[in-house]
Amino acid sequence: MCLYPRHRHSLHCILPPHLSREIVRNGSKEQRERVLRTQAVDNTLRAMRLARSGLARMGAQFQPGPIMVAGQKLRTIFDMKNSQEFPGLMARSEGQANSSDVCINEAYEGLGATYDMYQEVFSRNSIDGQGMPLHAHVHYGHDYDNAFWDGERMVLGDGDGDIFNRFTIAVDVIGHELAHGVTEHEGPLTYFVQAGALNESLSDVFGSLVKQHLLKQKADEADWLIGQGLFTKNVEGQALRSMKAPGTAYDDNVLGKDPQPARMRDYVHTWDDNGGVHINSGIPNRAFYLVATQLGGYAWERAGHIWYETLRDPRLKPNATFLSFARLTVLSAARLFGSGSDEEKVVRDAWSQVDIRVSRERVGEPLWGPGVQPPPQQSGQQPPAQ
Repeated sequence: MCLYPRHRHSLHCILPPHLSREIVRNGSKEQRERVLRTQAVDNTLRAMRLARSGLARMGAQFQPGPIMVAGQKLRTIFDMKNSQEFPGLMARSEGQANSSDVCINEAYEGLGATYDMYQEVFSRNSIDGQGMPLHAHVHYGHDYDNAFWDGERMVLGDGDGDIFNRFTIAVDVIGHELAHGVTEHEGPLTYFVQAGALNESLSDVFGSLVKQHLLKQKADEADWLIGQGLFTKNVEGQALRSMKAPGTAYDDNVLGKDPQPARMRDYVHTWDDNGGVHINSGIPNRAFYLVATQLGGYAWERAGHIWYETLRDPRLKPNATFLSFARLTVLSAARLFGSGSDEEKVVRDAWSQVDIRVSRERVGEPLWGPGVQPPPQQSGQQPPAQ
């Protein structure tokens, strides 16, 4: 019997449910109405996606997509013109000049920054590794306070101008949502309890790497915020989440206080939000921040490679726990940089700092079992220089 819902095709939204609940609890009449409309749309889209995935399992045939070209960006931006009927009007395609619409340009640049990071750092051809065209749909709905990845496209609302700015404003939000596509193709991680929090954390990690890679920031220069710029000046807060200091991103009369824990001792046990996937992701987020900053340099050079290879590890199970994921990151560090290397020690120490201890005995177990082949890189081999 399956103990975990599969959620391979979940609708992944950037706005955590606990924020919506706080707005309903503390906001004005207009603010409550807006967030309830957004929630109604999200729930409908989830139901539609679940129905589509059911048809796919029953063998429904779909029309083939565009021809994919290896190593080439294929971006298309659609203007929804405040409608909810896809696809909207094609507003900009690959190679076309800037639009007069800032949202169209930000979405185009965000897709490009995401593609470039995966291609240049990990030699990955788009989010599926096979040249998948990237589509974004902007100006979705009226006062829509969210952005989401639905397995096929990136969808971004304009915000309400009261609590939230336009959702194209933050490149790491776009990188975060598209990273859910990477996890779906490599994993997936079940979108429930600790596996779901790892799913969310991986999207924060790679979303942050997209931003840092675009800005050419070293780990000690980055702000390590997710969604910086999304809040209007009416909000007492700097972003949706802080990877550096989970629990400190905002403290506002309407939104409440950031509930993310930074250590396992403060893990939040809840059935809300699929077992707290947007809340408890703060724990692995901080572990990655600690690894990246302690190793120094650009975060994608070593820390990013360790996390990426862990995501690709065939031993990563759909119902992975924080501890099992941590063990795999230590093994990845040993394989990429050598057993006993500084990288391996830093990774183990970072997890210890968030109350997750990886014993040396478990790390010393054989890396590969019968019938399981390792990824291409060999023990001790450095990742390609970037």
